[in-house]
Amino acid sequence: MEPHALRRRLVEGPGSAGERCRARRWERFAAAFPAAAAMSVIDLGGTVQSWLRAPVRPASLHIVNLAPQDGDLPSWIRADQADACDLPPRILGGGYDLVFSNSVIEHVGGYAQRQRFADAVHKVAAGHWVQTPYRYFPVEPHWLFPGFQFLPLAARAEISRRWPLAHRLGATREEGVRRALAVELLSRSEMEFLFPGSAIWAERFMGLPKSLIAVKPV
Repeated sequence: MEPHALRRRLVEGPGSAGERCRARRWERFAAAFPAAAAMSVIDLGGTVQSWLRAPVRPASLHIVNLAPQDGDLPSWIRADQADACDLPPRILGGGYDLVFSNSVIEHVGGYAQRQRFADAVHKVAAGHWVQTPYRYFPVEPHWLFPGFQFLPLAARAEISRRWPLAHRLGATREEGVRRALAVELLSRSEMEFLFPGSAIWAERFMGLPKSLIAVKPV
């Protein structure tokens, strides 16, 4: 089986373990925010495509991402190209009910940036749902490599160039280093520090915490 086909079978494709985990996550989201269909939601770092596949549809959705969102948007979605760690005033004052973010905070670049991201979450809405992979789950989810997050940078850079199950491979050593440095998984202690007063939920896989979610009801 080709590596990308194996990765799709394991975590990305229909019927995969990853797809089942995402379905359970949406069920927990719907239970935590039963009035989501009537809410104004801002998604920091999300995509239009993920929401079009989602079983939950808010009354209005504002997607903010560093990458532009191409294509026609349905009437209930609008999109902005902006940095979630440095939101412009027009977004900070948008009057949202809920901040949603899925697997983004581990990519923003270092503790100072994670703090800015968390500060933006607290400023922009009263409630939030912020999910991130758990640092101490034994298999790193972006590379599907056991213990990747605990290896020296040189080893991570080589794996980023060569490991066939990685999400994307780096073509050069410099790119491998860049990809390895672009992900910093969070612990429960850091999530509790960044989101005081929020409940920190664990998503489990085979009994082990796989992801953490900071949840603050509206």
